[in-house]
This record gives sequence, structure tokens and C-alpha cells, in this order.
Amino acid sequence: MTALQPARPGPLAKPAPGRIPFPVVDEISRHCLRAEEPETVHIEVHLPRQPDPERLRAAFGEALRRHPRILVREAPGPWYRRRYEWELTGTPDVDPVAFPEPGPGALERARAGALAEAPPLSVSPPVRLEVVRPSPTGSSCVLLLTLNHTALDGPACLRVLATAAELYGGAAADSPTSPARNPVGASGPEPRSPGRTVGPGRPARVAPAPGVPGAGGNGLLLADLPVPRRPAGARYTVNDQLLVATCLMVARWNRLRESAPRPMRITVPIDDRPRGAEMPIGNGTRLVEVGFGTRECAREPGPEALAALLRRTAERTRALKSAPRPQLGHAATFLTAPALPVGMRAALTRVLRRAAAPWTSTTLLSNIGRIPYPLDFAEAGRAEAVWFSAPAAMPRGLTVTTASTRGRLHLALRWSRALLDDTAGQQLCGFFAEYLAAMSAMAALPAVSGGDGP
Repeated sequence: MTALQPARPGPLAKPAPGRIPFPVVDEISRHCLRAEEPETVHIEVHLPRQPDPERLRAAFGEALRRHPRILVREAPGPWYRRRYEWELTGTPDVDPVAFPEPGPGALERARAGALAEAPPLSVSPPVRLEVVRPSPTGSSCVLLLTLNHTALDGPACLRVLATAAELYGGAAADSPTSPARNPVGASGPEPRSPGRTVGPGRPARVAPAPGVPGAGGNGLLLADLPVPRRPAGARYTVNDQLLVATCLMVARWNRLRESAPRPMRITVPIDDRPRGAEMPIGNGTRLVEVGFGTRECAREPGPEALAALLRRTAERTRALKSAPRPQLGHAATFLTAPALPVGMRAALTRVLRRAAAPWTSTTLLSNIGRIPYPLDFAEAGRAEAVWFSAPAAMPRGLTVTTASTRGRLHLALRWSRALLDDTAGQQLCGFFAEYLAAMSAMAALPAVSGGDGP
């Protein structure tokens, strides 16, 4: 087998072999960038041992070349152009792999950097990989990826890392490593639409923590929890349980701060892409909003009310996932139509975003689900835990991201420091864990919708 060679950064001014117009998600994100709340996604992959630095650098470089859509930078252009465009560079402009100095605080510093500084869009690839050793004497390490969310999302970047793991271990990395996902609705007849549960008015906002100074940037809390159990025969999904836990967590937080009960809307990304080597790279999820009525958020539910809420949530999510819808809705498609110069559309988008802030959903729950790749780095071992966190810009100011590895649920709460502080994050995490435990402890629930969840 021919040894992999480390990726060599190409010259920044190298002519691009091709260009791709920004898709809708990329353009809207590009319009709304704010330096105080960078659009980053952070991914942590915990390994029992450290991989060989040169082999890892070579494998990751080859994985980038096998997924050329990640090797992009924003093409320069005048404000009056009709489209932003990605330049396909073919090779990296800079080496994206770094090995920070090991020792106490190394992981905390890397996490803080992942929240505070996005890889620039002007340099290919818009992602960086840091191999962090929390201890200079310990064998464990963390692969910490930071990606610019304007260019790609977490599942796409994880697919690239999975290819790197396959290459590192000597696999061909040219065939799918996991079965294709079942299309929504394949497990049974479609349910009747549950109807609107939240009117067109303003949804609840996450109440600010007392005494928050309004600082910029994001805070982060990671937790390792049991995957919630489902009784035999139950047809609701783990994703439904996570939605209910998120709703009740925010509702309880707001009640403690004496916020008036309001309907709640939770944005959920739905990802229908295959998970094999052919997975499209970029921002590939579509967003739906799951509604919860005022009565569902007004009081602490007992076991029967919790079971009923799970049933209704399962019906809603199944209907929403089955309905065709543009990635960000029809309004975003209209705003990104190239009828006006991109500079004018950017200004209009920012104005409309500020005006629509009170109607923005309450929070976002992104459930990556079970990690579909072994992430086996040969002598460095398989991934023991994988965490993701999504941006938490205002006006939502709070995101919940979950993934499961080896039967454990890895939860990331991320918040805007203009809204919450570390103490608030810990309290919210406690609420979330408490509601998941309550659902796991329920002896029997009515069978509702089917499927395995996203």
C-alpha cells in the first residue's frame, strides 16, 4: 500500500478550477454574519490514544481531496454582483491540522477558540482540526473540529472525518460505511396532519438570566447522559423525547423567572442525506418548526400529561418531516433569488431579520442521532464520545445539540452570553436530564408514530 503523503498547502492566489453559486442556506448565513457571535459548529471526537501526527495529517488531507466540495473559499467580487460564489480550490490553501501544546487547560482553550473564531471563508478549507492532548503524560486525545457554518454543517464534516479514519486505518474509503437512511414515512402510512398547535403570533423567548452583563460570544456545557429508554412497543422516537425535554426545560426555566406562558416553537434540522462516501458535502439539512401550545408549557406535567405530550409531539414531527418544504422556507428562497445585486439583498435580509426577531422560534434542537461511523483510528482506537454544538446567536440565544455513541447520549448546550451565563447553563442541563430520566422511567406509553428518529 502506498503511504499517504501530507497535504501541502497551495498558493492562496491559485486560479480556481470551478465556481459554485452559494446555495440558499449559505447565502442567508453569509448575509447575517456578526463578529460578536461567529457562525461556528464545533465537533469533539474523544479517542483513547493519540494518532500518529503525520499519518493523521496525510489521511485528513486525502479525505479533503476525496470530498472536493469542502475545498472551497469565497470568490471575491463587487457588491453589485448577483451571487456569492464558492471557488473550488482542489488543494488546501493552508494546512488545516494543528497540534496545540498539551497540558492542563488545552482542551478548554481549544473549545473557547471553536466558539470565538470561525475559520475564514477566504481560505480553503473553511474548517480546522486540532489534535488536543488534555494531559502531557496521558494517552487520550480529542480531535476538535471547528467549521464555518456558512460553508458546511456538522454531519458533512463528520463524513469527511470518517473518511480520514478509514484512510488512516488502511481502508479504501470508497464505499458506504453505513446503510442508507430510510425515507420518512417508509415504516407505515402517513398520519393525518395534526393541525396548527401554535398560531402566527410571537412564541416564547428564553428568559434572560438575572444580572447577565450582555457580553458577546457563546458559552458551552457538555454532558454525558444515558440514552432515554423507550418501552417495548412504543413507536415514538428518541428525537420526540428530546423535543419534549427541550420544551419542558425552557418552560420550567421561564416559569422560575415569572415569564408569562406563551406558545413555544422549536426549530429542528432534518437531514435526509445518505451517510456513505457519496454524501453531499455542504449545508444539507432542512429546517422545520415543532409547535407546543401555551397549555403544554404552563405547568409541570405529571406522568399522564407527559405521555400525552409525547404522543402529540410524535404526531406533529412525523407530519412535519413528511411535508415537502424548502430548506429555510419560501421566504428565504425569495430573498436569495438573484433579481437584485447581492449587496442589496444582504442589506434587505438583515433588516427583515431584525424585524422578524420577535417571531423567531424559541430555540433549536439538533439531534445528530446515533453516530453511523466507527471512527476507528487503528492503534489510536475508536471514538469513545462525540459532541457537536451549533451556533447560538440571538434572538434565540440557546441551542441544544445531541448525538449518541456507544449507548450514551452526548448533550451540548450552547448559549449567547448576551442572554445566559454558566450558572444558567448548568441549571438548564439539570432540567433536561431530569425530564429525560422521567420519560425513561415511565412504565408504559401509548404506541404512536413509528420510525427510528433522525
